[in-house]
Amino acid sequence: MPARLVGHDGPVVSRAVTARAEPQVVFRWLCQLRVAPYSYDLVDNLGRRSPRSLTPGLERLERGQRFASIFTLVDWVPDEMVALEITEPAGIRLFGRLPLVYQTVPLTDGPIESDGPRTTLRGDIALPRARSAPARARSTALAWGDLVMMRRQLQTLARLSEGTARSTRSS
Repeated sequence: MPARLVGHDGPVVSRAVTARAEPQVVFRWLCQLRVAPYSYDLVDNLGRRSPRSLTPGLERLERGQRFASIFTLVDWVPDEMVALEITEPAGIRLFGRLPLVYQTVPLTDGPIESDGPRTTLRGDIALPRARSAPARARSTALAWGDLVMMRRQLQTLARLSEGTARSTRSS
């Protein structure tokens, strides 16, 4: 469990994908969450397409910055980790003050790939402790919804990271 979630008393759900890119490139794409959600744009970005090129300056992080409209940056480690929490009132009403941590983890084991380094992009969400039947139902629905949305988000960020890494290696 990421250090930022230690002490949380609810269940933690984790999602991860592997990108054929350096951690710095993957982290740079992770910073793009400041401007768009990168999952299902029709559902969670009001139909606007999440940018497909890096926006200069988004990697300059400061506590309190907004991420993907309902999250606020609470902590980060350059090229390694971003910790967010839902702070938007509508998001809190729907989901509670959920902490969320994204990590970039370089893969150093296994065979050396001819197409460059590999990085795991991982997302962990700490769900609220369900103390009643309705709360358990909400937590279960959130976990399943997260499975669909975050999986797509991580896959999109990995694919975009790989494109950036390929273009960097070929130039």
